[in-house]
Amino acid sequence: MRLAVVELCVAALCLAAGAFAQQKPNVVVFLTDDMGYADTGPFGAKDIRTPHIDRLAREGVRLTNSYSNGPVCTPTRAGLMTGRYQQRVGLEWALVPADKGKGLPESETTIARMLKGNGYATAIFGKWHLGGEPEFNPRVHGFDKFFGITGGNTDMYSHENRFGTHDLWEDTEKVGKTGYLTEMLADRAVEWIGEHSREPFFLYVPFNAVHWPFQAAGRPNDVRNPQTWYDGTRPKDYAPMLEAMDAAVGRVLAALDKHGLAQNTLVIFTNDNGGERLSDNRPLFHHKATLWEGGIRVPSIVRFPGRLPAGKVSNQVTMTMDFAASILAATGVEAPADRKLDGVNVLPVLSGKQAPVERTLFWRIDRGDRKQKAVRQGNWKYLRDGAIEMLFDLDRDVSERADISFRHPEKLAALRNAMREWEEELQRTPPTFVVK
Repeated sequence: MRLAVVELCVAALCLAAGAFAQQKPNVVVFLTDDMGYADTGPFGAKDIRTPHIDRLAREGVRLTNSYSNGPVCTPTRAGLMTGRYQQRVGLEWALVPADKGKGLPESETTIARMLKGNGYATAIFGKWHLGGEPEFNPRVHGFDKFFGITGGNTDMYSHENRFGTHDLWEDTEKVGKTGYLTEMLADRAVEWIGEHSREPFFLYVPFNAVHWPFQAAGRPNDVRNPQTWYDGTRPKDYAPMLEAMDAAVGRVLAALDKHGLAQNTLVIFTNDNGGERLSDNRPLFHHKATLWEGGIRVPSIVRFPGRLPAGKVSNQVTMTMDFAASILAATGVEAPADRKLDGVNVLPVLSGKQAPVERTLFWRIDRGDRKQKAVRQGNWKYLRDGAIEMLFDLDRDVSERADISFRHPEKLAALRNAMREWEEELQRTPPTFVVK
């Protein structure tokens, strides 16, 4: 009995010492891949169990008007890392293996580098997708540790992409390891938290789940080839794949609890773009790769015990790049003067200390096979799809079924003009290359 009491006391002292040793808040960012808006419990899923994401929503703030910087992987990740519109670094579309010599330039200042320069340990375990060549590796962008993939997708078991190229990395070297990738990422994240529990840290966990190929955990023989890359069904493949990702989130949260870090850790959970194929985007229209709501509105949750309320729902309009600005504000780190952020710190609004603010946000796809532009200002959304211009009132019509541009031509003209001015501002400082 005495031994048990002593052990409890020692454990309590260790937790107290860990909390005392660091005053700067830790930061953990979960970024999921291609997940549908309604694929988790807090956002309406009935056929997929997500108890750990549900927990984050109970203990944090659920964002219902949260947007990704882009409708595909790379641009959103660029916005998160830089706190700026992805067009400023030439990454408007997703990188593919043929995009040699393109990626996030080392000259860009990432939040990882800024935090590292202010005493933070930094790590990424997951999908980078901001350039696969050495000059774009996460290690040159301020991350002390990298384990994961550099490209857009990979087989969860063989760790090869659909072109047959191995894409699993330990820092700057390719490695051959066995396992289900989502579980491997959680293993590394949990281990790393234990190693850095007595210093402030920034942990970035960008899962490649639930991006195709749709492979559930526990099926090591389910290695895919190009002919079966998109095979699968929602109940048999997609749902268990997402549930495995939720379990990985739970393991990371448990590691924070174990080391007494949860109270001093800002946790952000978000998604890189709308879902497709087997996902559920309801009540939104369309999907990934478009600027309709189903392509850019994403499920997001922010937990920051003692700073943000628990179980709150916020309708504040946010964008992925706002999380970068919020992380810097929470950690007391300032961006360099020559890297003005486009994102804003939304924590005061989420805390209830500041009233919601109206935002004007911009999106663009300028591709040969797809040309779209969008502006959101307050409840209004301007959307140009090809040659067709539309206007929606998202407060009344979140599914974008009723184009009301003919009723409000002045608003259509104002938002079209705002888009033109934004594009002109971008052109004044063009990037060295543009991924199209």
